[in-house]
Amino acid sequence: MKELTITWQRLIDSTGSTCPRCAGTQQQVQQAVDRLRAALEPLGVRPVLETREIDLATFLQQPDQSNRIWVGGRPLEDWLGARSGSSQCCDVCGDAECRTLEIDGTSHEVVPEALLVRAGLIAASQLFDPTLSTPEPARGHP
Repeated sequence: MKELTITWQRLIDSTGSTCPRCAGTQQQVQQAVDRLRAALEPLGVRPVLETREIDLATFLQQPDQSNRIWVGGRPLEDWLGARSGSSQCCDVCGDAECRTLEIDGTSHEVVPEALLVRAGLIAASQLFDPTLSTPEPARGHP
C-alpha cells in the first residue's frame, strides 16, 4: 500500500497548550485524514498523519512555522494554488502574526477540512500518475 503523509506542525508551550487557531486546525486535520482514509484505502493509498511540535522559542523567531501543513512532502499551499498569510493571534501565541491560508480571496485562520481533503486527493492522484499537473501557485507565493 502506498502512503500519503500529511504533516501538521504547531506551537505547543511548556504546559502542553496551543492557541485556538491550532486547536481548530487539529480537529480539521484529523477529520480530513479520516475522510481521506475512507476514500483512498480501497484504492491502495493509506493517509498517515504526522504531527510536529515547535516550542515557544522557535515560534517567537518564526511564527509562520506554526499551523503549517505539508501533504505528500509539499506545502499545502502548493496543492491548492494558495498562499500563506498572517494575522494577529492570541492565547499562547501572544500578539504574534501567525500563519493563515489564503485562497480564492479568503483568509483562513483555521485550515478547513474540505481544503485539506482536496489537497490530499490531488496529492494521491500523483501517486498513481506523477505526470498529472498541480495548480500554479498564487501570485506572491514563493
